[in-house]
Formats: sequence, C-alpha cells, structure tokens
Amino acid sequence: MTVETCRIDVWLWRARFAKTRSLAAALVERGAVRLTHNGAQVRLDKPSRTVHVGDGMVFAIAGRFIELTVEGIGDRRGPPDEARALYRLIGDEGPG
Repeated sequence: MTVETCRIDVWLWRARFAKTRSLAAALVERGAVRLTHNGAQVRLDKPSRTVHVGDGMVFAIAGRFIELTVEGIGDRRGPPDEARALYRLIGDEGPG
C-alpha cells in the first residue's frame, strides 16, 4: 500500500463517517459502499479494499445518502475540519 491508497475501512473512519474501524468494516461487509475507480463502479465487500484520491464513493448512513469524491487519504483520524478535507460532497456547494 502506498501513500496514495488506503484501506476503505480506515478511510471511512479517518473521514469520520464511522465512529470506529469495526463499524466502518461492517458497513463495507454489508455491501453498503460503492466505489468508482477509473470509471468502473463496484460494490465493495471487503474492508481491505483500497481507496485512491479521485475515486468516487456512494453509501448510506443513518438514512442519509452520501455521494462524494475522495480528495485526500490522510494519515490519522483528526478533528472534523481535517476529516472534511479528505472528501468533496457531490452536489454540495457549501463546505464539506
């Protein structure tokens, strides 16, 4: 794994879409996350799958549909402002 890639469960946790890595892994294992990489969309089934900068992602959490583009990988689970810098919401004109 290089600096430009990250496990999907780790990325969801760093971006604060899941409170724990275990919850992020469960979300992926349920097949609730779709990733678009190089124009091909796949439903992820393993938390070890990788995400890259520029990938698109679609998933639902707490009844909310989220579509985003990965803008960064990050190196830790930081504060919310740092987490929001890791993605850009699709169709959202305001801050991430």
